[in-house]
Parts: sequence; C-alpha cells; structure tokens
Amino acid sequence: MSESEHVLDWLQHWYASHCDGDWEHEWGVTIGTLDNPGWTVKIDLEETDLADREYPRQQVTRDEHDWVMAWTSDRTFHIACGPGNLTEALTLFRAWASEGAP
Repeated sequence: MSESEHVLDWLQHWYASHCDGDWEHEWGVTIGTLDNPGWTVKIDLEETDLADREYPRQQVTRDEHDWVMAWTSDRTFHIACGPGNLTEALTLFRAWASEGAP
C-alpha cells in the first residue's frame, strides 16, 4: 500500500484481506455515530496478526468538536472522535497496524 493511499481505501483493503469465508461472519469493522456529536469505530482484531498487540489509550483534545481517542482492549481497536476527525482517527489505526509491515 502506498503512503498516499486514502485511509478509507486502505481500511477496505485491510478488511477484505481478512475475509476468508469465516472471519467476516464473526468479526469486522463497525462505524457509528455519537450524540455529542462524533464517531465511534470498532475494529475486531481477533484472528488477525494484530490480535495480541496493544495500543495504549491515546487522547488528543483540541476543542469540543476536535478530539480523538484510540485504544485497544479485548482484541479490538476502539476509536471515538469528533465529527471532523474520522480520517485522522483511522489514520492512527493504519499507522499502528502497518508498523513492521513490509
């Protein structure tokens, strides 16, 4: 994957690369909205090479609508962010997931 590839294209590829006829029936990626307002994302890591890696809770708060939180727990990468921070938050996941990748 090229560094300039849009993060959503990258996420679609990451998801598709784990769909093996079984994984997608139990695991996946969920994107929802928050009422404060903002986004929530849950990326299942079970049965991936990321399942046992940790991402300690990170939080950046710039103002009421400009913030990002990301962390792993229970073999899941969690994101919560402001209404304009979804790309930034998914980029955190891409950077973490790509560490050490060729």
